[in-house]
Amino acid sequence: MTALLVALGAAVGAALRYYLGQRLDGHWHHGTLTANTLASLLLGACVGWSLDGTGLALLGTGLCGGLSTYSSLAVQTRDLGVVRGAIYAGATIALGLGAAALGYWAAR
Repeated sequence: MTALLVALGAAVGAALRYYLGQRLDGHWHHGTLTANTLASLLLGACVGWSLDGTGLALLGTGLCGGLSTYSSLAVQTRDLGVVRGAIYAGATIALGLGAAALGYWAAR
């Protein structure tokens, strides 16, 4: 049952990530940045809500895992070059950490 919940959440997360990429990716890859930030916000909220078991499998592992994308971040960072890539990677990390903290704080 848990694997099914993870798969269901991942299917929704991956579809949302694809949609954001199609709508927002451009010169600065805003779709990937938005997807990773939203996933961090939701995962922080999941921790704040103290989800475990099925809720964490569906939302934390499935949805957030399917929504976030390290591989696209790595490729896009490389494609932007040294300076712009470093700015993009740094902004992604900072926004992700801030969003996770905000999600946690809001859920508590």
